[in-house]
Amino acid sequence: MHAFSLEGKVAIVTGSSRGIGRSIAEHMAAAGARVVISSRKLPACETVAESIRARGGQAIALAASISEKAQLQELVERTRAQWGRIDVLVCNAASNPYFGPMATLPDDAFDKVLRNNIVSNLWLANMVLPEMAQRREGAMIIVSSIGGIKGSATLGAYCVSKAADMQLARNLAVEWGPHNVRVNCIAPGLVRTDFARALWSNPELLAYTEATTPLRRIGEPDDIGGIAVFLASRAGTFVTGQTIVADGGVTITGA
Repeated sequence: MHAFSLEGKVAIVTGSSRGIGRSIAEHMAAAGARVVISSRKLPACETVAESIRARGGQAIALAASISEKAQLQELVERTRAQWGRIDVLVCNAASNPYFGPMATLPDDAFDKVLRNNIVSNLWLANMVLPEMAQRREGAMIIVSSIGGIKGSATLGAYCVSKAADMQLARNLAVEWGPHNVRVNCIAPGLVRTDFARALWSNPELLAYTEATTPLRRIGEPDDIGGIAVFLASRAGTFVTGQTIVADGGVTITGA
């Protein structure tokens, strides 16, 4: 079997109705995985699942809000009912309800960021990783951000949550590694998604970012999907507890 094949695997990808999550789901389906498309709105999930099936892949759509533990449990249980197992868990869905300094960060906004970007990932890990441990095989991937390794005057709460995701991956990797379960992060830079539209739709900010990025461009969702396939496949079986930065080189410069 090809090192990057996901034949026979079942993957849940949260936040996969658009952007990076959709790219990850499409790449995994193309690699042979049966993919669960999940986000809050079922029609958007159905659209992606139908697109994957139209190209010969296998996908189902299951709506779930990452802020609701019961909905995530139902997502896991319905996946098992449909396909009998979960081999790959991708925690991509996240929230960023506040833009500005942390000095004026509302408590409810910070609570939402922590719950959606960190706590929900731990919920899903605790629901799914024991099953992987029983089979002594499985992979969890958290989509973090380079915001987790840089400071920000306007995205501080989000950056705190993404730094925590990296540490969550390290902790889980240590706990579950003896059972041959791997946990890693992907940390994208600026990617052309609806989630980051406020950053790349500003012409001046976009021009500055492109000029100071070694690859002279921002990312596209498909720049990330293949990394997830690597981490989920046999090609990545000796990689755990790591954060793979995919930012066009932004974090290696002094800009």
